[in-house]
Amino acid sequence: MARNKSHKARVFCIGWHKTGTTTMGVALLQLGYSVLGCRLDMGLPLLQGDKELALEEAEKFDALQDVPWAALYRELDQRYPGSQFILTYREDKAWLNSAAKHFKGLDVDLHEWLYGNGVLLGNEQLYLERYQQHNKEVRAYFAGRDDFLEMDLAAGDGWDKLCTFLGEPVPKKAFPHTNKGQHNYTWKDKLKRKLIALVPNALRRKRVEVLERMDMHDGRNRFNNHEQNKKWREQNSI
Repeated sequence: MARNKSHKARVFCIGWHKTGTTTMGVALLQLGYSVLGCRLDMGLPLLQGDKELALEEAEKFDALQDVPWAALYRELDQRYPGSQFILTYREDKAWLNSAAKHFKGLDVDLHEWLYGNGVLLGNEQLYLERYQQHNKEVRAYFAGRDDFLEMDLAAGDGWDKLCTFLGEPVPKKAFPHTNKGQHNYTWKDKLKRKLIALVPNALRRKRVEVLERMDMHDGRNRFNNHEQNKKWREQNSI
């Protein structure tokens, strides 16, 4: 889904990964924004000093969430004046626990650009300090500005706070809470996953075909990054 110019401003979710970025992305989709999510393939160009490729990708969408976008907030602010910025955050220990369970010992070049080391395992303090540094620097950069919002999803921030900031009507549906780690699954989450696993692959493929005919995205590509991330994982055997 390309940029919808009916929206007044671009929205950049500049919370670090594992702070509810997927939830924010889904919320913005439900408000009608086109959203670009994490792009693992941007790691190598960024390591080589090329930020322009990432900024050109940002041009195509109403909203961005996750990395590398969160770390490019200064450049995005300069390139796209009049945009709105949202910092999602969570308690430090909770963030590190979630990141450790998700990233484990994977070596990711995008993480090397973000942290100076692509592997979290054994570098937990380095990762935690970078997360803390990001939040501190973002708050200092946007201090006193009315185009900046902080959201603590774990504390219950949701539609009212988000929609007031964006000037959007509050949807008549529950605020989404998605992409929970399996260690946080409720019994309902576990049951849903088991039921989905029972659906034959042929029916899953048929669902994708129907969505494409309706000019809608398969859920895997809701953030316009599925093919790029899949290709990166294949190339890096991850």
